Amino acid sequence: MGPYIARRLLQAIPLLFIISIIIFALTSAMGDPLAAFGGGRRALRSEDRARLTRQLGLDKPVWLQYIVWAAGNDWMKVDLDGDGVAESEGTRKGVLRGDFGTSFTTRQPVLEMIGERLPNTLLLMLAAEAVILACSLVIGLTSALKQYSIFDHAATTFSFIGYSMPIPLLALGLIYVFAVYFKRWGLPYLPTGGMFEPSAGPGWQQTLWHMVLPVAAISLISIAAYSRYIRANMLEVISQDYIRTAHAKGLKSRYVVMVHALKNAALPLVTLIGLDLPFLLAGAVVTESIFAWPGMGRLFYDHTTRSDFPVLMGIIMIIAVMVVLFQIITDVVYTFLDPRIRYD
Repeated sequence: MGPYIARRLLQAIPLLFIISIIIFALTSAMGDPLAAFGGGRRALRSEDRARLTRQLGLDKPVWLQYIVWAAGNDWMKVDLDGDGVAESEGTRKGVLRGDFGTSFTTRQPVLEMIGERLPNTLLLMLAAEAVILACSLVIGLTSALKQYSIFDHAATTFSFIGYSMPIPLLALGLIYVFAVYFKRWGLPYLPTGGMFEPSAGPGWQQTLWHMVLPVAAISLISIAAYSRYIRANMLEVISQDYIRTAHAKGLKSRYVVMVHALKNAALPLVTLIGLDLPFLLAGAVVTESIFAWPGMGRLFYDHTTRSDFPVLMGIIMIIAVMVVLFQIITDVVYTFLDPRIRYD
């Protein structure tokens, strides 16, 4: 297993290099980061635009901007004031040495900005993932074991409706029912934005109360999809000969289902989870924006509208690294679930 993991990590290096080039080229062409400096009220003066363009390094070719972003600029000397003497532009180590640069608009280090938002996103997304897995397993297993029952038909209807529901419509519908109408009816209503009420101040009780609607909006669509995968795979597994043999040996049905059947039916589910978990770091852009949750998704949206390349590149590259790592972890988990899978 060790050589396999080492080989996969080595293969990830050129993959991440290619991804970084593609993403850098796309983000560099997506807009004008200097437009945000005008405040939307007036255009920048030509001399201010020229000064900012030089300070931010936007006057250089894209390929040189990429090299500076990746390897830093402490090796590069340029004539900043036109006196014929090359000066340093300022120290920046580059991504290869853990420096993702500074935001164009806030002038904060990118890693510092990500570090401030990441705990909020992980709190929201890990809670949503726990709800998704618990509800999906219950619904999927029950539907498979009680095929064509009333519960199975109801779960199938819920899955089709939930999976086809756009998340903006679902989130706004939850707000309309559990915040607007519940307040009209005099019932305890749920908050619709932020992590706490300004009058109450931050606290774990406020945070949990404000998490209810965004977690529900994120979870419902995924539960609909996951439960269908679990149902389909369980129906396939429980019809296998080794399951019938386990029942013939007199093993309890619950033991057969939970130990023998579910373990083999979980392989496709592990693949889905391995693909979903890295994107937890990025947050849910739409959900965090609708519910004003101060996480990574909202950070990505805010700085996309400003064409803030360093922040966007930092978030996207962290996601790319996590995708590669979680795919390796997923392959390792396969070997524990299915002894027939070997990578040696």
